[in-house]
Amino acid sequence: MRGPNGERRPRDPIARAIHVAKIATGELEEELEEKQAGKVNGGHARAASMTPEERSELARTAARARWT
Repeated sequence: MRGPNGERRPRDPIARAIHVAKIATGELEEELEEKQAGKVNGGHARAASMTPEERSELARTAARARWT
């Protein structure tokens, strides 16, 4: 199971609760994967490089895929 930032957490609910509590109290450091760093800005960078017409077409295609 992965946490919200991609870190690994135990699958057992009790062990997961203990793990999260240790992170919250500072006993453990959260380990993040390196590949997560570039992933955060990917959509923003893509949108910034597209023209308004390209963004509109992409949105139209996505809406068709969702609603059909």
